[in-house]
Amino acid sequence: MPAADTLLSTVFGFDEFRAGQAEIVEAVTSGRNTLAIMPTGGGKSLCFQLPALCRDGVTVVISPLIALMRDQVRALREAGVEAGALTSGNTEEETAEVFEALEAGRLKLLYMAPERLASGGTVNLLRRIGTSLIAVDEAHCVSQWGHDFRPDYLRIGELRRTLGIQLAAFTATADAETRDEIIERLFDGETPDVFLHGFDRPNLHLAFAAKNSPRTQILSFAAARKGQSGIVYCATRAKTESLAAALRKEGHVACHYHGGMEAQDRRDVEARFQREDGLIVVATVAFGMGVDKPDIRWVAHADLPKSIESYYQEIGRAGRDGAPAETLTLFGSEDVRLRRNQIDEGLAPPERRAADHARLNALLGLAEALKCRRETLLAYFGETETTCGHCDLCETPPEIFDGTVAVRKALSAILRTDEYFGAGHLIDILTGNDTDKIRERGHDALPTFGVGKEFDRRQWQAIFRQMMGHDLIRPDPSRHGALRMTQAARPLLRDETTIQLRRDSIRNAPRRPAVKEMVSEEDAPLLSALKAKRRGLAEAARVPAYVIFNDRTLIEMAETRPKDRDAMAGITGVGAKKLEKYGDDFLSVINGSSPPAEHPSRRALSGRSAGAVYDRLMQAQADLARGPDGMDKPMSCSASLLAKVAKLHSADLQTVKRVLGDRRADRFADAFHEILQED
Repeated sequence: MPAADTLLSTVFGFDEFRAGQAEIVEAVTSGRNTLAIMPTGGGKSLCFQLPALCRDGVTVVISPLIALMRDQVRALREAGVEAGALTSGNTEEETAEVFEALEAGRLKLLYMAPERLASGGTVNLLRRIGTSLIAVDEAHCVSQWGHDFRPDYLRIGELRRTLGIQLAAFTATADAETRDEIIERLFDGETPDVFLHGFDRPNLHLAFAAKNSPRTQILSFAAARKGQSGIVYCATRAKTESLAAALRKEGHVACHYHGGMEAQDRRDVEARFQREDGLIVVATVAFGMGVDKPDIRWVAHADLPKSIESYYQEIGRAGRDGAPAETLTLFGSEDVRLRRNQIDEGLAPPERRAADHARLNALLGLAEALKCRRETLLAYFGETETTCGHCDLCETPPEIFDGTVAVRKALSAILRTDEYFGAGHLIDILTGNDTDKIRERGHDALPTFGVGKEFDRRQWQAIFRQMMGHDLIRPDPSRHGALRMTQAARPLLRDETTIQLRRDSIRNAPRRPAVKEMVSEEDAPLLSALKAKRRGLAEAARVPAYVIFNDRTLIEMAETRPKDRDAMAGITGVGAKKLEKYGDDFLSVINGSSPPAEHPSRRALSGRSAGAVYDRLMQAQADLARGPDGMDKPMSCSASLLAKVAKLHSADLQTVKRVLGDRRADRFADAFHEILQED
C-alpha cells in the first residue's frame, strides 16, 4: 500500500501534516485503537480518511449528520477516492451505486448514520464487505449527559465487539469525564491510544461583553462585518426568529434555524449556508455540529452558552480556513439564571448536575477573566503554553481591585446561614435589607447583617457572579440551588490568600428593569426541581406536563414547601387522587426524602381535619395500650376502626362506644370522646 505521506500529497494536495496529525495517522494505520481529541478545524477527517487508503478493507465512518456525510463523500470523490454514503437522504440510484461499488470491491470509505446500526442486516453487510476499521466522528455524542447525545451511538461498542475489528474515535471537545465515558462505551474500558492535541485556534479573536441593549450590540457587531458569513447563537427559538428579522431589516442576508422547524426547512437553511457567501444564520445549538463551511468569518452569542465546552465547540465553527475570524459572547445575570434552571430542571442525577454547574462556573470565569482570555480558555483544557495578544483583554486590560474583603463578607454570610440560601437572600443580609424572611429566620442578628452596604444589590450580584467564575461557590442541586463554598474558598476565609476582582464588571453592572419571575429568587431552584420531576412523570405516562400539575400548583408548592401529605393536600390543584398518585414524589423533591409510610386508612384522611384527629387518637391509644395503670393486657384498634372514629365529628359518648364495641369501649371510649369534643 502507498505510504501515508505520499497519499497526503498526491490525493489530498498537502505538502505536510498539520500539528498532531502524523502521530494519529500512524496509530490508526498501524491498527491500534485510537481516541483523538483535536481542535475544531484541526483536520480530524484526514486522520481516518488517509489510513483508509493505506490499508486493505473498507473503513466504515459513523457520522451524526447526513449533510456532513454528503459533503465529505463529495470532496473525496473530487479527490479521486471511492467513497459512498448509506443515508435516509439517498435516492434509489445513489444507494444502488454504493452497493455496486461495494460488491465490486472499489469502495474504500463507507459513511453511515448511527441509526442504521439498529438494522439487523447492517452487521452482515459490514462483515461481507470486509470492514477493517470503524471510524467514529463526533464521538462525544456517545455521552448520555451531553446535549449532543445520540442514543444509537451506544450501539457502536457492540458493533466493534461483534466484528472484532479496530475502532478510531474522533471529537473536537471532550473534558476528562466525557473522555472516560467514550473509552467505557466504545472501547469497553480498555484504554486506546489517546491523542490530546492543542486546543488553541490562534486565528480566532475572543471577546466577551456584558449585555447592554443586546440586540443593538449584535446588530452593531454584524454591521461592522457586513457581507461576511456568520452565525449568531441564541438560547431560545423565538429569539432566533426575531433577531434574524432585525438583521434583515438592517440590510443583511439572514435566516433563522432551530429544532422546531420542519425538517425540509432546516435542510434548506443548511444548504443555503454552505452555498451562499455572506449569509448569517441565527440559530439555537441545533445548528452547527458538522458545519464544515471553511470561511465563516464570525460567530456571536446573543446569550451565554451552556458550558465552556459548548462555547469552545460553537466558536470553533469560525475560521476553519485558518484566516482571521472573530467571536463575541454577550452575558448577563438573566443568562446565568436561565442556564442554572436548565441544569436544575434536567433529569440528570445530582452528581451530574453538580458537574454541569461547575462547567458553567468555568464559563463565567472566562467571561469575567482578569487577564488573557485565550490563556484562561486553554488552561481549562489543560494547556499552559499560550501566546495571545489577540483577545479583547490583551488589547484593553480590565480594571481590577483587591476584592478579598468583599468576598470574605459574602463567604461569611454563606457560612453563617449554613450554606442553605441563594444569592438573593445573602445579598439582603449583606446590604441590611430588613425583609420578612430575614426577620423570620433571625438573620438580622447576624454579624454580617448590613456589613456590605458599600455595594448596591446589582453590584453584589456581579461580585457573586465573579465568585462563581473563580469557582469559590457553586449551587447545590440537592438543596435547590443554595450556594455552597468549594475547597478553593477556605484559604480566603482563613486569611491565607487574597483575590482580585474586576472593578469594571461591578461598576458597569447593568441597571435594567428586573424581569418578572414566576417565584422569588430563593424559590426558583425548587420550582425548577419540581418542574423536572413533573416532566419525568409526564414522559413516563406519555401525557402533557400540565396533566400532572399545572404551573400554579408547582409555584404554590415551591413557595409554601409542604412538609407532609396533610400540608400537600392543602395545595391548590392537589386533589385526593393526585395526592395519592404523585404526592410522595413531589414531597421527596421538596424535603429531600420520601415521607414515612402510612396505613392506607390514614393516607385517605390526608388534608382533612379527621387526619389530625386520627393522629391524636393513635397517641391516646398508645398511652392506653396496657390500660390506665400500664398493667393490663395489650389492646389496640385497627387502622380502619381508628379512621372510622376520627370521622365521628362531635359524636356523643354512646356513639363512640357503639362504634368501638364493648371490649374496646371500656379501654378507649372516654379518651377518644374527649379528643372528638376538642375537634
